Amino acid sequence: MKKVIKSTGLLTVILAFVSCTSEQEKKTERLTDNYIRFVDSVAAIPSDEAAAKWNEIEKIYDNKTSTLNTEVDKLENKAKLDKKINEAVARYENFKILIIEKKVILDANNEDLKEKKVLFGADYVSDNFKFEWVNKDNILAVYDHFVTTISKYKDAYSREDWDEIKMLYEALDTRKNTVENEGLSGSDNRKIAMLKIKFAPMFTFNRMGAKSDENATAKK
Repeated sequence: MKKVIKSTGLLTVILAFVSCTSEQEKKTERLTDNYIRFVDSVAAIPSDEAAAKWNEIEKIYDNKTSTLNTEVDKLENKAKLDKKINEAVARYENFKILIIEKKVILDANNEDLKEKKVLFGADYVSDNFKFEWVNKDNILAVYDHFVTTISKYKDAYSREDWDEIKMLYEALDTRKNTVENEGLSGSDNRKIAMLKIKFAPMFTFNRMGAKSDENATAKK
């Protein structure tokens, strides 16, 4: 009778262990399937959209990876799930390479846009330097903001900065020629002329100074 009780007890322990193992396997399989679906959904996001919210995506991915690894480590036989997980990780890493490259470009464009808004004001629109957003009603304010900003930060600009400033200034001037034929008032035109007179010597003097400073630094 005692042997039967012992055998029954042992069988109960074995069955309980098998049951726990089975439940752990099922739980880990569910997490793995969820992980794979997440990776596939991320890879389906348009690259521009993914790059814009990549930090958020990475945070979710890291959390899911950590949770899944914790559960997988509890299994004795991991080979089957490891293969599926590794394939998903490879897909994610390949997609990540593309997005990081895209993000570098996107961040650079955003930084460039911020710099242009500093020079031309919050209404600046990137349009390949056509300045079509500038019109007879706002052109004086744009010139004034531009010249005032340049004057404020003139000591911080390098020679390359001044070259770009000149290119932007000439593009704005080209737009002014068009705006003059679209009803620019004589009063605003004269005020713009005064701003241009202020800008010209400031550009020449400070660009030369920047060039001299760079030459002196190079000799050191």
